[in-house]
Formats: sequence, C-alpha cells, structure tokens
Amino acid sequence: MLNFVSEAAQPTLSLVSIDTGTIIFTLINALIIFLIFKFFLFKPVGKVLDKRKEMAAAAIKDAEEAKAKAEAAEKEYNDRLANAKEQAAEIVKQATARAQKREEEIINEANQKAADIRAKAEENIERDKQRALNEVKDQISELVVMAAGKVVEKEISASDNEEIISKFLSEVGTV
Repeated sequence: MLNFVSEAAQPTLSLVSIDTGTIIFTLINALIIFLIFKFFLFKPVGKVLDKRKEMAAAAIKDAEEAKAKAEAAEKEYNDRLANAKEQAAEIVKQATARAQKREEEIINEANQKAADIRAKAEENIERDKQRALNEVKDQISELVVMAAGKVVEKEISASDNEEIISKFLSEVGTV
C-alpha cells in the first residue's frame, strides 16, 4: 500500500552537499600527498633533470672545445701543408740551381780538359814535327858529308858533277 510519509518527516539526503569536515580532510590528504611527492618525487626528479642539464651543458661545452681544437688543428695542418709546399718549391729551386752550377762546372772542366788535351796534342805534333825535321836535317847532313867525301875522292868534271847532283837528289827523294 501506499505509504505516504510526509516529506518533512524523512531526512533529506541530497546528492550534492558541502561537508566542511570532508573538505578539510581532503585538503589535508592533498597536502600530505603533495609533500610526499615533493620530497620523494619532485626533488629526485629535479636533481636528475639538473644533472642531465649539467651533463648536456658539459657535452655541449666539450663539443665546442673539440670543434675549436679541430678547427685549430685544421688551420695548423693547412699552414703546415702550405709551408711544406713552399719548402718543397724552395728545395726544388735550390736543387735546380745546384744542378745548373754543377752542369757549368762539368762543362768548364770538360772544356779545360779538352784544351789541355789539344795543347798536349799540339805539343806532341810540334815535337814529332821537330824530331822529323831534325832527322831530315841529320840525313841531309849525312848525305852532304857523304857527297862531299865522294867529291873529295875524285876529281869532279862537269858530267861527274851533274851525276853526283842527280844521284844526291834521287837519294834525298827516296828518303
């Protein structure tokens, strides 16, 4: 049957209500959870993040230093390479100059030796020529002495004189 109870007699239960005790209890619980998170979660995570930030900064700094060193090494390498090229060019230049100087010395020595050989050959030719002339003179002298001896041995007539002269000339021609 229908039970009609008056509305004032039943306690009212509402779905939305504000209870100050529940609010205070919820706030205290939230504060406790916040403090727990702060000490056990936020601080360690913050420290980890700070360490990671420091590590990243150090890595960036190291990378910048390595880059600077690499650039310095590259510059030094390029300078050394340019210097080596200059030195190589200087060495080639000096070697060429020494080679040209040595070439001139060799040519001068060869010319001097050729001149010495020519002078010795001319001396030998002159000496051989003089020796040949001396031999011819000696032979002519012997022939003249021989002819004079023949002339002295016999009295000379015109025909004998011509015969002696022709004989002398024929003997000189064969020599």
